[in-house]
Amino acid sequence: MPATRRLPPLRALEAFVRIVRLGSAKAAAHELGLSPSALSRRVGSLEDFVGKRLFTRQHQAMKLTDDGQAFYAAVSPKLEELAEAVESQMEAGNVMRLHLGIPALFAGERLFPRLPELRKLHPRLHIDFDTGAQLDSELGDSIDAAIVLSKEPDPALHSVRLDHNKVHAFASPALAAEIGATPDVARLSKQTFVISTDLPESFDVWKSALGLEKLEPAAIDHFDSAQLIIAAATQGLGVAILHDDHFLREGDDRLVRLFDIEVNSPYSYWFVCRPKALETRPVRIFYDWLVKAGL
Repeated sequence: MPATRRLPPLRALEAFVRIVRLGSAKAAAHELGLSPSALSRRVGSLEDFVGKRLFTRQHQAMKLTDDGQAFYAAVSPKLEELAEAVESQMEAGNVMRLHLGIPALFAGERLFPRLPELRKLHPRLHIDFDTGAQLDSELGDSIDAAIVLSKEPDPALHSVRLDHNKVHAFASPALAAEIGATPDVARLSKQTFVISTDLPESFDVWKSALGLEKLEPAAIDHFDSAQLIIAAATQGLGVAILHDDHFLREGDDRLVRLFDIEVNSPYSYWFVCRPKALETRPVRIFYDWLVKAGL
């Protein structure tokens, strides 16, 4: 029989791949639940094994060397093949179940159109969806991971920002014509503004960007659903303050954007889970796919 080849330290390989994919040793250490020194030791053991320097180290930053880049290009696809091979040897009927918290609008507009790709790659992975409120508080209890709309997730959670949004004001064409093409406090103060309860600061940053800090509208109505806000605005019931992401994906030509200005939103969509949850196969599969898919 041929001699058995020595395998590289698999934990060290995992650490190496995470650093490269996340682009940060700090992020990789956080994701793996390691201290920076423990992560460095794992990478060092891999470098000792292959006999090559894979990273240059400057202060706390780690940058791939040419040897490191070549090593990643050769090894990364093989690790994916290994994971798929192990998965294929499990019982065909052994379903992997992920309990995912997610806002309904994100699920319907961004996730569901791409889910066939995930199902084709991992047919054994099935997802139960929870669209309730305060999803991050349910992590580790009723849900395994979540996508949340937040300014900044709890630092104790593993989190990855999924987008950067802009805030805009939208209205029906008739109402937009009444308001006019330039911001006017007198006209705007007669309007009702419809705002998401999940994005309470959006209206303030929009007013500030237009120099309208003193604007006091006739009324402010709060809805807990972007879909309902869009519906209200299309009926001429008020000016909707929304993320451009909501409107652009909705593609509703019954609404027009007020004023030609972009305002950075203080809120973004984030993937969040408890760090230990990344060790479970369903969460890891979904997380890796989500980041790669760029939803």
